[in-house]
Amino acid sequence: MIFCKKNLKRAVACAILPAGLALVGVAHAQDAGRKAAPASTVSSDNKIRNIDGVAAVVNTGYITRKEIDDRVAALQKQGAKLPDGVDFRKAVLERLIVEKIQLQNAAQEGIKLTNKELDKIIGDIAAKNKLSYSEFKAKVIASGTSFERYKETLHDDVILTRFREREVDARIKISDAEIDNFIAERARAITGKGAAPRSSAPAAGGGPEEIDVAQIFIPVDATAGVAAQAEAKKKAEALLVAARGDIDFMQLGEITAKENPKIKFQELGYRTPDRLPQIFYEAVRNIGGGQTAKVVVKSPAGFHVLKVLDRRALVAGAAPQQDAPPPEAASTPPQAIPITQTNSRHILLRLRAGFTDQDAERRLQGFRDQIRAKTVDFAELAKKFSEDGSAAAGGELGWMSPGDLVPEFEQAMNRLQIGEVSNPVKSEFGWHLIQVTERREGQLTVEKQRQFARANIRERKYEQAYQDWIRELRDSATVKILNAEDAAASTR
Repeated sequence: MIFCKKNLKRAVACAILPAGLALVGVAHAQDAGRKAAPASTVSSDNKIRNIDGVAAVVNTGYITRKEIDDRVAALQKQGAKLPDGVDFRKAVLERLIVEKIQLQNAAQEGIKLTNKELDKIIGDIAAKNKLSYSEFKAKVIASGTSFERYKETLHDDVILTRFREREVDARIKISDAEIDNFIAERARAITGKGAAPRSSAPAAGGGPEEIDVAQIFIPVDATAGVAAQAEAKKKAEALLVAARGDIDFMQLGEITAKENPKIKFQELGYRTPDRLPQIFYEAVRNIGGGQTAKVVVKSPAGFHVLKVLDRRALVAGAAPQQDAPPPEAASTPPQAIPITQTNSRHILLRLRAGFTDQDAERRLQGFRDQIRAKTVDFAELAKKFSEDGSAAAGGELGWMSPGDLVPEFEQAMNRLQIGEVSNPVKSEFGWHLIQVTERREGQLTVEKQRQFARANIRERKYEQAYQDWIRELRDSATVKILNAEDAAASTR
């Protein structure tokens, strides 16, 4: 059930067959040209290697133009719509360079993966797909790659994941005060009281304020490949340029959403800073009413173009202020919170090449009709069709507290009566069919609150820490770009 745990969103996406095979789709080219060369030969052989198709020298290793071709071809094979031209090849090369640098540093740090460990990982992937090792191997080969290439790619992906998690985690510092503030805010969200608002830039009068923010949201799956991510980011950046020009933001948002139904335009309305997503608030905290955020905001769900429509002083006695705690409440130790817990089960269908939103929604709606007609059991359908780790247990997720699930899932679940089956629900992980089986009153212990707070604060800080780490690695490496623009003659 990793789909629902916010602190596990960056887990390796190999729980189901399409995702496991997608590792092939973003494979590094595992040929002789990929191996590191002795340092003494790097400078002397640059011209020769350039002729032979070397695109870049990275420290004591190099990347070939064939590797770029392989990466592009693999993305095309996944069904991704790719931009044309030199700029995209350069972007792919930069991705390969960063991966190469990480692998080199991981090796220097002694991060290893034994053959036994690798075989176990593959066995686990196969089991989650309800396949034997040999059956899974056959599926990999049928996808158009060799099993050895798949193993090499998976090996590197696991090494990269371990290295990244270790290095980035060491950079993230979380104080007790941050945890206490998070718990206070969450307590307010759950109970309607007891939290201090997040500090904000003061309004004109020097007091607390409300901010009216509008957004144009370009969604992209967190597990999407580099091409899909790049395409969504490019679209968002183009919209940002337009929004910072002479075009009216509201008209731009309405027209864009009308032209592309996947893009969402939304005015959030007046909110105190504590009621804005943290990443939104950080982007707009220092800009005035009528101004557009200077950069595109990246979230796990996609890219956001933000504009502050207005900022106003919070009216004394207004609803948000009425719930504010007395001054001493900020220092009150966290307490156990009474909550309603829900036991539910689900069927998850993930999107992939050749299987669209419409396909998933239509299929789940058919499942719903069968369940309501009592011609089939929910658990049996989940065991047979659900594409996550809960399938073997009939889709059972166990007892969940408020905040344990991604918002789209939780909101739909909370609207259901016991025994009721939802309409298809989309989240960043795919499409869900949900059934509530039980509810109970419980207590959210202080220990549980602190664990949840730490995981969520880490989630908030991870992306910036990761980008800072990557930038430092890239700056410290010796990289020489050669002729990366042309395709490798050997592949044509």
